[in-house]
Amino acid sequence: MEISKLGEFGLIHHLTDGHDPKNASTQYGVGDDCAVMNYGDKRVLVSSDMLMEGVHFDLTYIGLEHLGYKSAMVNISDIFAMNGKPEQMVVSIALSKRFSVEDMEDFYQGLRRACDKWNVDIVGGDTTSSLTGLAISITCIGSADDADIVYRKGAQETDLICVSGDLGAAYMGLQILEREKAVYYQQLQEAQAKSGNPKETPNINFQPDFAGKEYLLERQLKPEARGDIIEKLASFGIKPTAMIDISDGLSSEIRHICKQSNCGCRIYEKNLPIDYQTAVTAEEFSMNVTTCALNGGEDYELLFTVPIGDLQKIEQIDGVKMIGYITKPELGCQLIARDEQEFELKAQGWQHV
Repeated sequence: MEISKLGEFGLIHHLTDGHDPKNASTQYGVGDDCAVMNYGDKRVLVSSDMLMEGVHFDLTYIGLEHLGYKSAMVNISDIFAMNGKPEQMVVSIALSKRFSVEDMEDFYQGLRRACDKWNVDIVGGDTTSSLTGLAISITCIGSADDADIVYRKGAQETDLICVSGDLGAAYMGLQILEREKAVYYQQLQEAQAKSGNPKETPNINFQPDFAGKEYLLERQLKPEARGDIIEKLASFGIKPTAMIDISDGLSSEIRHICKQSNCGCRIYEKNLPIDYQTAVTAEEFSMNVTTCALNGGEDYELLFTVPIGDLQKIEQIDGVKMIGYITKPELGCQLIARDEQEFELKAQGWQHV
């Protein structure tokens, strides 16, 4: 069987279902943003991510300092998605001979900047050689009181569905970077053809067109984990009933919540928070901006549900928007369009395998 037939989460379930925990300290294993371990007064949260060159990042347009920052933030985001506090990080890298010590210094400078922002300690890891490029594996460790942990499985009928920030900007930033990369290689090939030497790398003085797109590029190259939203929710006395961070696209993430909570949902297109630059750029690329917001991914915003009684509190929190509500499971996951038509909300976000 080809792995693609199962997909990322199908493969995970195929390999791990039926493997019951053998240790009392294993409180919650596969199936959420983090594993949860019980070691006494506090619960330990553990999340791990791999980033592969050519799959998750392209060094043509992301510098190693930005890559280090992003690599740390996407892991820190998982701890916040469980309503926890990130504390330690373990970093493992496989690199080829084309990378220098100075390159790794740049990577670690970005890594440390992200960790310093949230007081996370880098406590270890591993380095090894690679024949295929750069591979990064990061494990982030955090903590939380047992009563404070928020899983994906807690959403209840009539809960409000909320999201932080705005959606689709990181995806549009990626489209801009890919467009300029294509223009660069076209100019390079033209210069090589003119010189008669296809192996030569001539200086073509390429200047990418990024004017007015700075916000979108930052959302793609320098995402921010939303610990500030976790702090705001706590200050208003709000504990989400379910939560996940948006890495693979809102449509995929809300379906994860609905599946694990055994419920359905209604998402309103008119309520989706979309930045002006995102909308304008989607039009430039002849893309449907709603599709970008639902399926783009890499926003690393928080998607969460709260009891309907918290509506007035939610309305007072800057940077959070209510986009729908939880329904009975038999009603399915639906997108309510601007003209009030209903469409099945399909998971069309990023597929890792």
